[in-house]
Amino acid sequence: QVRLRESGGGLVQPGGSLRLSCAASGSIFSANGMGWYRQAPGKQRELVATITHAGSTNYADSVKGRFAISRDNAKNTVYLQMNSLKPEDTAAYYCIAVLVQTIGVVPLGSWGQGTQVTVSS
Repeated sequence: QVRLRESGGGLVQPGGSLRLSCAASGSIFSANGMGWYRQAPGKQRELVATITHAGSTNYADSVKGRFAISRDNAKNTVYLQMNSLKPEDTAAYYCIAVLVQTIGVVPLGSWGQGTQVTVSS
């Protein structure tokens, strides 16, 4: 069982930056990484970025070059640095343990409360 606590969201102007944090406790045996997802009102939850235990990262095309996922193993924390934010990045952001496979990414365990990011002038 993994407990997750996301933080760092807020209101930011277009072009601004935020850094989200995800503090995790516990582990899931079948997981080989962590991921950030987001869900905008009226839309399906979508995968934003993943980082494997080995440090390999992957990003959705919509955030490549603007977002960076990282992890601090000593603190059991995963981060999402978000730069050059756009209004379309507005969403609730969630972290979760994942199984990264060549055929896709599978979220594992329960979703946390998420953290809201609003990009608006």
